[in-house]
Amino acid sequence: MSTIRGRFLVILGLVAASAISLLPRHETQRVPDPVTGRMKDTTVRRVPINLGLDLRGGVHLALEVDQSKGPVPDCADAIQRAERVVRTRVDEFGTTEPVVQIVGRCRLIVELPGEKDVNRAKGIVQRTAFLEFRITDMRNVFRDAIPAIDVALRAAGVRGPAAGPSNAVARLLGQDTTKATAGADTSNQRGALGSLLFQGSLAGEYLVPEEQFEVADSLINRPEVKRLLPRGVALFWGTQLVPQGARTYHALYAVEDRPIITGECLTKAQPRRDPLTNQSVVAFTLTHRCGRIFGDATARHVGDYMAIILDGRVQGQPPVIKSEIRNEGQIELGSRPFADAQDLALVLRAGALPAPLTIVEERTISSSLGEDSINAGIRAGVVGIILVVVIMVGYYRLSGALAVAALALYTLLTFGGLAAFGFTLTMPGLAGFVLSVGIAVDANVLIFERIREELQHGKLVRTAVDEGFKHAMSAIVDSNVSTALTAFILYLVGTGPVQGFAITLIIGIAASMVTAVYVVRTFYMVWLQRRPDLVTLSV
Repeated sequence: MSTIRGRFLVILGLVAASAISLLPRHETQRVPDPVTGRMKDTTVRRVPINLGLDLRGGVHLALEVDQSKGPVPDCADAIQRAERVVRTRVDEFGTTEPVVQIVGRCRLIVELPGEKDVNRAKGIVQRTAFLEFRITDMRNVFRDAIPAIDVALRAAGVRGPAAGPSNAVARLLGQDTTKATAGADTSNQRGALGSLLFQGSLAGEYLVPEEQFEVADSLINRPEVKRLLPRGVALFWGTQLVPQGARTYHALYAVEDRPIITGECLTKAQPRRDPLTNQSVVAFTLTHRCGRIFGDATARHVGDYMAIILDGRVQGQPPVIKSEIRNEGQIELGSRPFADAQDLALVLRAGALPAPLTIVEERTISSSLGEDSINAGIRAGVVGIILVVVIMVGYYRLSGALAVAALALYTLLTFGGLAAFGFTLTMPGLAGFVLSVGIAVDANVLIFERIREELQHGKLVRTAVDEGFKHAMSAIVDSNVSTALTAFILYLVGTGPVQGFAITLIIGIAASMVTAVYVVRTFYMVWLQRRPDLVTLSV
């Protein structure tokens, strides 16, 4: 009697632990505040089973190191360092249970369950986030080099337009045409490049008509142009279009080729709204060492313009340096939405990627498709379990009913284990659950058939039950251990859905061992204690 009581206490303990782990609970999540952009704690109530991408919907991205501009010597090292940066970004992104995993040697998998904005997700993951602060070309040495560049392009067979009223364009820009002529404005240069560039409103800024952007971009990337660029000057496009009159222009900036500081100097980056303009900005704080370097450089360049360059693009129009800037500053984003400031602050805090990443695979799963998958999985599971119940009870009668009762506990233990250890449930995981139901039933079938053989040999019911469990145990353990090892290997080498299948299968195997061997045996012990004179068994 004491043995049965002890067994029931163990079973009740497992049931209670599984039930408690499945109870809805309040969880604290860190999400960005929609107004301030700062991360804050928010409390949500949810069932503690994490749903995977295929059940919840979301974004799946596969990325590799971009080698289009040249081979990367060690892509494995680059992807490992990129994985750390991307993981930091994703953790701050506010997505619950994201997946960031290296697959193979040079591929990174990112899964964001529940995320609906695929473009924002791609921007967060893929943006290199290399930040630089550079002084613009205050001496206009690039402007002075344009005639020589046009001559080199003409010698290479690239010619500018045959005619064009450049003064009319200058008037459209609101400039003084006489001053432009006297000042050798690049708009009067009828070369291939000079005819496309118009002096902007500050030193080092040049405007290109929007429809001529691709032509100008291809020209400045030609070897003839790069070879004749003045020493100490680099060219970068701006991020925003510049409206002038009835037309819009792309801004090209000539800046010093050496940055004052880079994004590695940042210790903090927070999105804010400028109290004067209400526009989006990112306030940053520098390290003490970099603050001293930045302060010395800005003190020397008071009155000059400083370009803030992110991933090779100038952010907004370079502001004038009005005074010495040391440890704190801000990046102005103009009229761009506040969400852009939030994302920029996030990637700056996480740091720059060691190498650009390119997306080689992209999948977006809608939440409605995830709900359909859940419903389909539930239907398949219910149908499978009903068939198992009918067959087991119909064939093994009382013993089958005991096995069905144990299956109910098996289900509770399996999902309780998923919740307790924080594993994610996927659609293949549901398939693994249904498969492990079959494994649990198979263990019961081995036991029942062995008991039936012992009864046919004329043994007493109690002896037949004891012998049946004893002799079936080796086969049950061998089959379950081999299956669990296979599932473990799948978990190690697989990703995403394969891992979900493997995890659910492993937990299901463990639960089936408990229910088929321990729980069903306890049911038999109770039944035989109440019927000690039993001469046959419904099996």
